[in-house]
Amino acid sequence: MTAQPAAERRRDAERTKAEILEVAQREFARRGYTGARVDEIAELMRTTKRMIYYYYGSKEQLYIAVLEKAYTEVRSVERTVDVAHLAPVEAIRTLAELTFDHHDAHREFIKLVAIENIHHAEHIRKSVVLANLGTPALDLIERILDAGLASGDFVTEADAIDVHMMISSFCVFRVANQHTFGALFGRDMTAPEHRARLRRMVGEMVVAYLRGAGSPA
Repeated sequence: MTAQPAAERRRDAERTKAEILEVAQREFARRGYTGARVDEIAELMRTTKRMIYYYYGSKEQLYIAVLEKAYTEVRSVERTVDVAHLAPVEAIRTLAELTFDHHDAHREFIKLVAIENIHHAEHIRKSVVLANLGTPALDLIERILDAGLASGDFVTEADAIDVHMMISSFCVFRVANQHTFGALFGRDMTAPEHRARLRRMVGEMVVAYLRGAGSPA
């Protein structure tokens, strides 16, 4: 019997790890960190707990790997904003709309964020990968803000973290609070008929703030 080439073994291993993360993400988002069970994840994958522990060591390390994957995907979306070739207004609007799109398409990410907040971000704090992952996002926003002030498009000397919070809070709230909001106000914020309006709203909200809306005369 011919031995499997090393490159093929590596591909198989990476494929297996990716499949484990995909299933684990669904389970952690559905049941939370405490409620999810590694044996159930293994059963859904038709593999063994031993295989999962071989790659990830423990349930906590698996959960951290899931968080790393989810947050890294968000940062990769932000890197698609071409600051060098977009005017500041268009750049910040594009960033807001892309964030809206990502959160709309990856609702498990919102659940994971909510779950990790319940745990006071104790698992994120243990991740070397996530330790500095927020820096590129803030750097991107700062570059847009600086360009906007220099061009005169923006008049508000905004803090990058505040702008990031403004965009994220709108996009996250729409998904995370859809059920309670719907029960209280009778509107499903995630319904298709509201999507285009809300997507446009988050971009214009940030642009209006940076152009001085609400600033003292």
